[in-house]
Amino acid sequence: MRTPQAPIATPPSDPKGTVESQSTSGGHSVRTRSQHQRRKRIVQAAAALASRGGVEAMQMRTVAERAGVALGTLYRYFPSKMDLVVAVVGEEIDLLESSIERRPPSASTPAGRAVDVLMRATRGLMREPELADALIRSLIMAEVDTPFGERMTGLLLRVSADGLTRERATEVQLDLAGSLSSVWVQELLEMLRGRRTYEQIQRRIDLAADRLVNDL
Repeated sequence: MRTPQAPIATPPSDPKGTVESQSTSGGHSVRTRSQHQRRKRIVQAAAALASRGGVEAMQMRTVAERAGVALGTLYRYFPSKMDLVVAVVGEEIDLLESSIERRPPSASTPAGRAVDVLMRATRGLMREPELADALIRSLIMAEVDTPFGERMTGLLLRVSADGLTRERATEVQLDLAGSLSSVWVQELLEMLRGRRTYEQIQRRIDLAADRLVNDL
């Protein structure tokens, strides 16, 4: 899902985390913007490391060094490595949702639109298999709640059922969209293990979507 980017430039180090507490002429809004930028820099650094070496490469000290922040600052934003993985998952979904907004699925059926989204996500993840493996394994082994399942379910509902939101969906609709999302995650994991080809995944997702979401 991540588009190719130039290597992240390492900004000047913040050895004591002092930038966090400095006052600025812009007040709270400037500090908030600075904190948002710092958080984004940390997440991008973690994703870049994971794309080259999986979850094992996302060592907290290494992430801090690459992002140019103090280790203590990193822990203030992300108390654990799993919290950082969750943030990377969230950014990948942000990228997918932005792609969908720019180029909405054009299929005429709910199933066709759902398949478009899932296969677009598959192609994006397969461009960086180490990152994909890290994210999928983190979903399976997660010790904290991740936004992945709920957000993918919500995205499938929106594209399949003409903008239907999770809040307005029935329990059955949520279960159907959630089941399709789960099927996709399992198929993607099989592909990462070398047990599925892209064509096999598409065929299975086509079949699952036809059974699960055409009546949404």
